[in-house]
Amino acid sequence: MTQKVAVLGTGKIGEALLSGMIRAGWAPADLLVTARRPERAQELQERHGVTPVSNQEAAKTADTLILTVKPQDMGTLLDELAPHVPADRLVISGAAGIPTSFFEERLAQGTPVVRVMTNTPALVDEAMSVISAGSHATADHLAHAEEIFGAVGKTLRVPESQQDACTALSGSGPAYFFYLVEAMTDAGILLGLPRDKAHDLIVQSAIGAAVMLRDSGEHPVKLRENVTSPAGTTINAIRELENHGVRAALIAALEAARDRSRALASGNS
Repeated sequence: MTQKVAVLGTGKIGEALLSGMIRAGWAPADLLVTARRPERAQELQERHGVTPVSNQEAAKTADTLILTVKPQDMGTLLDELAPHVPADRLVISGAAGIPTSFFEERLAQGTPVVRVMTNTPALVDEAMSVISAGSHATADHLAHAEEIFGAVGKTLRVPESQQDACTALSGSGPAYFFYLVEAMTDAGILLGLPRDKAHDLIVQSAIGAAVMLRDSGEHPVKLRENVTSPAGTTINAIRELENHGVRAALIAALEAARDRSRALASGNS
């Protein structure tokens, strides 16, 4: 962990990554950050002991560059970085929808690029980060990316052709669960419960169900069947979900998210 790592465009996810890396053993002195606003850079320095630098300085001095700016800002950032990034730098992109070829075409020939799609549970060290290699990235580069993002959760290697699907499932995935909890909370209020009690009931049920899914080894169908008694309350609720096409709506929603990821890659705003 003696290599210098720079996080460029350090927002919430970038800061969560920095914090996780420090807890995992990286020295703050080896971590560089860039931010659009000087006061944000100073805040990161005061909070974590990391070193604020310019984008150009990060490109010249860091061994690994993690680019966390928004997809629409990535082209501008690369134009600024390209003259200063040697071909032996590892570049990690955290931008949804942008393929590694986008970076390889704009950086020095042979620059290793790794594409990572993480998600907001990085803020609580429960991220799902999906990692893919560009054409010049080696197994060592992938392992280094896994070491970094493993500090804030789990990692999974996939071919880059599967990244848009992973963005739809796990990158955007937390929002679907928040949406479901919001709807179930409203239902609890309709059924006569105070909002705070409905919220507590649903959140703990969600946590328990997630742990069971992770730790039991059982298929979700089996776990659902264990709750679904003949002629009981659960089967009546599931019948209504099926009648309203919830399963089909989820499939369509994830397809829409995948298609949007593809559109971002093609430059459509």
